[in-house]
Amino acid sequence: ASDYTNPEEYPTEIHDYLATFEQCLGSVEEMLKAMMLVSRSDVQKVEPLEQAKLDLVSVYTLNSLFWVYLTVQGVNPKEHPVKQELERVKTYMNKVKEIAEKKKASKLDKGAASRFVRNALWEPSTENEKKNKGPGKGKKRK
Repeated sequence: ASDYTNPEEYPTEIHDYLATFEQCLGSVEEMLKAMMLVSRSDVQKVEPLEQAKLDLVSVYTLNSLFWVYLTVQGVNPKEHPVKQELERVKTYMNKVKEIAEKKKASKLDKGAASRFVRNALWEPSTENEKKNKGPGKGKKRK
């Protein structure tokens, strides 16, 4: 292995990876700047469920960036408390997702359901109805 004393000298195989990484970092920076421009009072006007989603995404993003920072510094993030924090945030993200799914779930119209069941059930006819029909007036079965 050769010694890379000049920062511009790196294996050509990783050039595309580094270019993509730099582009992604630029995108993250732009998104963070956009988020920082939004005032907290504007965020508080949003529904509580949407606000919870936004807060969780923000916390997860910051912890993920810290994970990357630790990795770049040579620290194993799997042995750092940031791993437990990311797992905790994921748990809350799943809870918020369940709440959102329950909110979207269709509601049962009890009245309509009881009418549907009542009309679908067979009811025996009374003696008067049998006499009124008379012979031959009922429906024939094949």
